[in-house]
Amino acid sequence: MMNENSFLENCRNAGLDITTEQLIKFVQYYETLIKYNEITNLTAITAKEEVFLKHFYDSLTLLIYHQLPHGTTLCDVGAGAGFPSIPLKIIRPDLKLTIIDSLGKRIDFIKHLVKVLDLQDVEAYHARAEDFAKLNREAFDIVTARAVARLNILSELCIPLVKVNGQFITMKGQSGLEELQEAQKAVTTLGCKLDKQYEFNLPYDAGKRFILVFTKIMKTPNKYPRNYGQIKNKPL
Repeated sequence: MMNENSFLENCRNAGLDITTEQLIKFVQYYETLIKYNEITNLTAITAKEEVFLKHFYDSLTLLIYHQLPHGTTLCDVGAGAGFPSIPLKIIRPDLKLTIIDSLGKRIDFIKHLVKVLDLQDVEAYHARAEDFAKLNREAFDIVTARAVARLNILSELCIPLVKVNGQFITMKGQSGLEELQEAQKAVTTLGCKLDKQYEFNLPYDAGKRFILVFTKIMKTPNKYPRNYGQIKNKPL
């Protein structure tokens, strides 16, 4: 499995030039996560090798496979313990990051983590995505989400936040292509089209992953997003 040294090696082999200072931040991230996790349940994955592989490296595959312009405004929906946004921010300090999550304890952790890691240009909000969109409609260059909900539901939570010509990027596991088929109507209705899809396997036979990149080609109709009950019970 992956410790900090093999994490560094795998990242560099994939074209990510991680500095010693950045590696130290990932170690601090792990230590902070595990300590906080003892009092607040943030993740079921706690072994160092698994956190570095299935949380840190997995999050960074977005940078490995897809280019993010300098100074991108990025919103991470349902970030949980900070994935993928905090690993991205460690490697790309230029990103202007907004994190939203519906659970206050997760946002409390994110705010604590941001202080520990001394990260700048990070805002974290305790909010539901559909409520957050009312005040931040089409405000971000990129909106991303990892392991939050099936794509037909996730699209309605995320796409209203994306600027026209911006991107919605979702990170999926084995069910990625199945979810893509299921969500075609939702994606189109909300104003996006599939631009790129990346399929790959994590190191050490840790599973198949998909990164799906949608470009927003028109404004999302004003009636979306609906309230979460409607989104969940009657996906587009």
